Amino acid sequence: MGTKLNIAREVATLKRMTVKELRGRYLEVFGEQTRSGNKDFLWKRIAWRIQANAEGDLPERARRRAEELANDADLRQRRPADKPQPSSSTATKTTHVDFGDRAGALMPGTVLTRVYKGQNIVVTVLDSGFEWEGEMYRSLSAVAKAVTGSHWSGNYFFGLKGRCTA
Repeated sequence: MGTKLNIAREVATLKRMTVKELRGRYLEVFGEQTRSGNKDFLWKRIAWRIQANAEGDLPERARRRAEELANDADLRQRRPADKPQPSSSTATKTTHVDFGDRAGALMPGTVLTRVYKGQNIVVTVLDSGFEWEGEMYRSLSAVAKAVTGSHWSGNYFFGLKGRCTA
């Protein structure tokens, strides 16, 4: 019974650790570094290993069955090809966004204003979106949401009812 209490205490301790501490504990328990930075995965994996070490791993019968299943499974014969790394000239890509029939409804440079809860909201229409308080937004609805904290139709919020905007 003492072993189970120690495992429970160990698990409680693991749950309170930071990711950095868990990565160090993982190295101690497994003898290798982990690539994971997911706290839940780390503490669960370490807890499993601690329990397996304390109470014994899988029974031999279960191991044999797992091997049988693995032998029947369609496994990869070789590792997947490496993804090509983008060269520095192609790492950043600039593309033109086509707004279709909505393009040009509001000309770049147009300034939209609205008073909301005593605050004067001033939005500038740009070629590729909208600017409000130095921040770029893809749509008027995104600006309206940033202003109000809830979803609004950007056209409705800025009094453009029924008009298409870029």
